[in-house]
Amino acid sequence: MTDRLRTGRIGVAALIVGGGILLSRLLGILREIIFAAMLGADAITDEYVAAFRIPDYANYLLAGGFLTITFIPIFSKYLADDREGEGWTSFTAIIRWLAIGISGLIVVGWLLAPSVLAWLYPEFTTEQLGNTTRLTRIILPAQFAFVVGAMFVAVQYAKGIFVIPAAAPVVYNLGIIAGGVGFALATGDADPEGFIWGALVGAFAGNFALQWWGAKRAGLTFHWAARWLHPAVKQYLLLAIPLMIGQSIVALDETFMSVFGDLVGDGVQTQLQFARRTMLVPVGIIAQAAAVAAFPFMARLFAEGRTDELNATVDRSLRWVLGLSIAATGLLVAMSVPVIRTLFERYAFGETDSAAAAAALFFYAFAIPVWGGLQIITRAFYARRQMWTPVIVGTIATVVAIPLFNLLADRFGIEGVALASTLILSFYTITLAVVWYRGVDGRQRFTRVLDWAGRAVPLAVVGGAAGFVVSWVIADQVPGQTTLVNALAVVAGGIAFLGAAVLLGSYLYDLLHRAVRREPRPPTTTDHQDVLELL
Repeated sequence: MTDRLRTGRIGVAALIVGGGILLSRLLGILREIIFAAMLGADAITDEYVAAFRIPDYANYLLAGGFLTITFIPIFSKYLADDREGEGWTSFTAIIRWLAIGISGLIVVGWLLAPSVLAWLYPEFTTEQLGNTTRLTRIILPAQFAFVVGAMFVAVQYAKGIFVIPAAAPVVYNLGIIAGGVGFALATGDADPEGFIWGALVGAFAGNFALQWWGAKRAGLTFHWAARWLHPAVKQYLLLAIPLMIGQSIVALDETFMSVFGDLVGDGVQTQLQFARRTMLVPVGIIAQAAAVAAFPFMARLFAEGRTDELNATVDRSLRWVLGLSIAATGLLVAMSVPVIRTLFERYAFGETDSAAAAAALFFYAFAIPVWGGLQIITRAFYARRQMWTPVIVGTIATVVAIPLFNLLADRFGIEGVALASTLILSFYTITLAVVWYRGVDGRQRFTRVLDWAGRAVPLAVVGGAAGFVVSWVIADQVPGQTTLVNALAVVAGGIAFLGAAVLLGSYLYDLLHRAVRREPRPPTTTDHQDVLELL
């Protein structure tokens, strides 16, 4: 099989991954739209959000969310040394232990669910705890599909194959939608249980069965004679243990959203989830696509000792991700209200729910560049097999996060929860960037990254102001059905954002840039072209 990491390009891989993420995010938003319309945001929908806390943590304890990151460097080393057969032996040795480990955690989670949920959600009534426990036990087995399936994804990424892995979240979201709608049609009543069953089926279809098939096409061979204590198991543990024991704020951010949102009031968990997942759409399209596509290349560069090329890849990826993410922040901050109202305000999800979710989205939007930079920087450390650095910094951030979330949630309610998330993730990302770019050469490279990405700030400010004014005027003055009017406000505001950014943003950047650097030169065509490339 052709080594696609030698003959391909990161840009092509990013387009493939980005296309899959875009489709997945759109389906995810459609899923939330359907959920909001059928169920709204109340104490019952909070049970659905809470039901994922124990399953997600069981996955986290086996570094399930990081399995592709953990195994790719190991497998890439075998590929770089032309020892693919030994790579499959290591794969078999590791996946056996993972399958046993996640099965054991599923059993433990099943047994401890009532007591753990009662501790996490002291405001839940006895009925809510019973319903949440039942939903938790339904979805728990899906973690087997996520953990084992992640290994199938990892070998495809290591081989430079991205199409089939990109389909996993698409199938998963389709399963959730089909489950929720199908359950309502079959029983005559909308219930979170239908969405939960859909998630279970979608996980095994998209994240397990489909990825097994993809890995087989990539050359997967099980070597069941592999020793149980194969050296690769030790390598995996050395890489994964930091991720297992470190309580990283990235992994716990959604849990904090749920726990502290519940303390604010009924329905707040659901409103926060809609806002947070709306914010993560541009993060997925811009940053996750670039990071997922770049990581196998970075791991291979490190395995081959090409450190300078690895650093250049990180810098280039970070420049584009930060620049585009800053622009996305300006757009989403300006139009958080019409965006939420367009997506969710109908039937059971009312105007009050929209106002609360939009307020949270306003603060979450400032985290888009933070999440974007984090996607790249953490993978840069992982490519160099420096797992402890992100985990130690992330654990410190988690310790700081608990009192911060508690303080801001108590003082500012739903907005405080979103603000706390943005602040603590900013602390985490900035600290990691300082560590990565240490030394004189590192600081110079980081300055160039920030200088280039900073070109998007004037575009975001000017465009955001124009987008806000246009969208507000339309939403306030144009009569008609709520969804259509707000959709028109989003479209018109987006056009105004783009137009203002192109016409005024680049010139404002040149003005500020010369003022800061005291450069009395006129703007050049090349300068404007570089700024326009951000769009």
